[in-house]
Order: sequence, then C-alpha cells, then structure tokens
Amino acid sequence: MDELRRLAAGAESRRTETGIPRLAMAQGAIPEHELAAVYEPMLNLILRGSKSMTIGDKTLRYDPASYFVMSVDLPAVGTVQAEPTGEPYLAVSLTLDRAVIASLLEQAPPSVGKERGYSVGATTPELLDAWVRLMRLMERPEDIPVLAPVYEREVLYRVLQGPQGWLLRDIAAPGAALSGVHAAARWMREHFDQPASIDDLARLAAMSVSAFHRRFKTVTSMTPLQFHKTIRLIQARRLMVTEGLGAAAASNRVGYESPSQFNREYARLFGRSPRRDAAALIGQWRCAGGGER
Repeated sequence: MDELRRLAAGAESRRTETGIPRLAMAQGAIPEHELAAVYEPMLNLILRGSKSMTIGDKTLRYDPASYFVMSVDLPAVGTVQAEPTGEPYLAVSLTLDRAVIASLLEQAPPSVGKERGYSVGATTPELLDAWVRLMRLMERPEDIPVLAPVYEREVLYRVLQGPQGWLLRDIAAPGAALSGVHAAARWMREHFDQPASIDDLARLAAMSVSAFHRRFKTVTSMTPLQFHKTIRLIQARRLMVTEGLGAAAASNRVGYESPSQFNREYARLFGRSPRRDAAALIGQWRCAGGGER
C-alpha cells in the first residue's frame, strides 16, 4: 500500500490520466459536482482516506481495506474524506473493458452473487500486488504497450477469484441474464435528454415490462424512471457549473418541460435549489483550480 501511495502521489484533485489505458487516479478534495456523475463500469481502490457512494437509496462507504466494483453505468453522488491525520484522499480506478474480462472467464473460478450491479469487497494482498505491478509502469512508460495488458488481466483475475467476481462475469458472460438491464442503462446515459418510455426500454432489454422494472431496480437500486431523472439532474448540475447556464436553460437542455418540476426534483436530490447549489459549487470549483466558468 505504501508503494501504491508513492506511485499515485502525482495525482491531482480530479481525474488524472496515468498513461496506462483505462487507469486513472485522483487526490485531495474533489469538487462536489465532479463526484455527482454517471459512472462507467469500474474498479475503484482507495489508497488513503475514504469515499461514500450513494446510488438510489443505498449508500456504501469504503476505504483502503476494501474496493468498489461497479458493473453497469450508474448515476451516483459521492463524497470523499481525508485521513483523520489530515493526509489527503488518494485513489486509483480502472475502467472495465468487456473484451478483457471475457478473455479471462474460462480461466477464472465460477462465482455466484446477488443481482445488484455494484458492491464493495475486501482488499487482499494478491490484489494489491497486481495493482502495484500495473502502476509501476508509470515509471517505465516504454513498457506500457507490452506489459499493461498483462497486469490489467492480473488485476481483473484477482477480482474474479474473489467474492465480487460475479460482478465482472455479469459484464462479459455471453447471454448474461442482466445484459438487458445494461443495454437500457447505457441507452438512458447516452440519450438522457430524450423521453424514456418504460415500454420501449423493456423492448430494448428483451423483457416484459414487469420483469424489466423489477430486474432494473434490483440491479441499480432505482426504478428506470428514477435512473433517467437522476442522470438528467446530474447533467443539468454540470451544465450550470461548467458552462454557466441558468436553471431554466439547463433544465431545458436535459429534457425537462416543466421548470417547477425540475426545481423540486433538483432540490430533493441535492438538498439545495438549483441557483443556490450552482453558486456554492462554482465557488468550490474555482478554489479547486477550475477557473472561470
């Protein structure tokens, strides 16, 4: 763990690319609007401090003793905490690649788990060793093309060996039972500004409406309509902070027809009116080096 912290010490207070495909890191205080996001399937390993992720009505907290796995695109609201000693939060993440995981399934042991699309697992020495080998490549960039795929496979293999392995299998197994949910979630992420019909989403998922609704909520902790609404609100928040849009313009851009409905639902999710929230976040963003809007 000490070596991982040393290797990640160059991370900034937002996503910092490492030069290794799909591997990124972050350090220090992260502005709220950047932690409220639609996250891609990923592994997230905390090296210092802790993080909380709220997905629907579920909140998970994890620290260097555990890691977070997400197998489906999910809108979430996060917070990070420094160490009690004051040392800043530090973490690395690996975006999951379906093809890489699929190539490992025949060699990995079988695993069975719940149908939820995210979970927290206990960190093991074997998993940390694999992360160290992958991150050491930042110091030898000439080795990345040859060795990064090898070490990425080792990280994923160690997760597949553990109790959270079912989450990775769910991404890549041919004909996985939850592939329809994944397809619907990805569609809503990419088309958040368009109306989302339950009937159309169920057809996309190749399920009956009732089965789709039940399975989707089990995986994401949200109904399909709650999922779609949360993505819209997160995107509107980003537009207000990073592009300087007013609440009315942002709500229109993400597909809301009623400004009053947007204001109510925004305040319910983020705890403040759009105007007050955007003003507070813009101040945080500038302090963190985000610059002018």
